[in-house]
Amino acid sequence: MTSPEWTHTSAAQQVRFGRGRVTGVGKLVHEIGSRRVLLVTTAGRLDSDDGHRIVKALGRALVSTYAGARSHVPTGVVEEAMRQSRRDGVDSVVSFGGGSCADLGKAVCYFTEQEQGTPGSSYLDRPALLHVSIPTTYSGAELTPFFGMTDEHTRRKADASGPTVAPIATIHDPELTLSTPARVSAETGMSALAHCVECAYSPRRTPEAEAIALAGVERIAEALPAVVDDPADIDARTRMLAGAVLGGRCLLNASMGVQQRLAQLLGGRAGIPHGLANAVILPHAIRLSLDTLPRELATVGAALGDAADPAGAVEALLGRLGLPTRLSDCGVDDDDIEAVARQAESGPDVAHDPRPVSEADARAILESAF
Repeated sequence: MTSPEWTHTSAAQQVRFGRGRVTGVGKLVHEIGSRRVLLVTTAGRLDSDDGHRIVKALGRALVSTYAGARSHVPTGVVEEAMRQSRRDGVDSVVSFGGGSCADLGKAVCYFTEQEQGTPGSSYLDRPALLHVSIPTTYSGAELTPFFGMTDEHTRRKADASGPTVAPIATIHDPELTLSTPARVSAETGMSALAHCVECAYSPRRTPEAEAIALAGVERIAEALPAVVDDPADIDARTRMLAGAVLGGRCLLNASMGVQQRLAQLLGGRAGIPHGLANAVILPHAIRLSLDTLPRELATVGAALGDAADPAGAVEALLGRLGLPTRLSDCGVDDDDIEAVARQAESGPDVAHDPRPVSEADARAILESAF
C-alpha cells in the first residue's frame, strides 16, 4: 500500500500537446528566454521534413546542431555533444527524436551544471541550460529528470539525474510520430506501459502518481494495438501519445524497480532496444511480485483487461503487437544473463522495489524471460 506519509513534487514543466504544435517551437524558446539553442537529434531526424520544419521554426536562435545521438547514449557521444555545447556558448537545448535524443539533451544539461559548479539541489533551483524536448516515440524520457549512459568499453549502462535536469517544456505533436515505424512504436509504447505498471505499485508512489499510472496503463493498452495495426491512424497516434505523457509524468513521484534495472543493464550489455527489453521482462517481473502485491497487481490487471492475470495480459498484448516474447530471440545470450544478474543488486531501482530482490531473484526473472 502507499505510505500514509508522502510528498508530491511537481516539476516546473509545461507540456504542449496537439497536432501541428511543433511549428510553435521558435516562439516557445523565445518565451523561456533562450537565445542560443543547441539542437540535439539524429542525422535521419535532422534530414527529415519534420527536422527541416524545426530548424526553420527555430530561426536565428539555432546556433549549434549535434546530430550524432545514438541508442543507449554512449559516453563518447555525450563528450562530443558537451564539447560542442561549450564551443558554441549555448544557453539552451532542444532535443528532437526518441528517448536517446532526450537523454542526450538531459546529459548535456546535467554535465553543464556540474562543470559550472551549480548542480541543482532542489526543485526550486534554476537549470544551467533550459531544455525543450520534442519526442517522436513513446518512451516518456522527455518528461523526466533521469537519463542513462553506456560505457561501450565495459558495456555497462548507468543512470544519473538531478532536480533541475527535467526539460522545462515539451512539445507532444502526434504528427511527428507518423514517421516512426510500427515496430519502434510498439517497443517504446511497451516501455511507457512498463513505467506505468511499476509506478502503480511503487512503494514510493503518491496517490496522484498512482492515478496517473493506472490511467496510462488503460490508455496504452487500448491505443498501442491500434497504432501497430495502422501506423497512419492519427487518432490512434494521438491517444497513444497522450498515454506516453502519462507514462512519463507518473515517474516524477514514484520509483522504478527491478524490471527497469534489468532492462537498462541488458540494453548496455547486449544492445537490445530499451523498449523491447522492458516488454519481454515485464510479465516475469510482475510474477515475481504477485504474492507481495496482490491488490496492486489486480488493479493493474483490471486496467489491462484481466484482473486475475496481469502478467498474462501483458503477454497477450505482446502477442497482439507481434513483438518477441523471449530474450533469446532478441540477441541476448547466456553470458549476458549471468553478467546482468550479477550487476542487478547494485542499482537504486532494485533498492526501491516493493520486495527485497536478490541476485538469485534477478537471475530467475531473466532465465524465465530467456
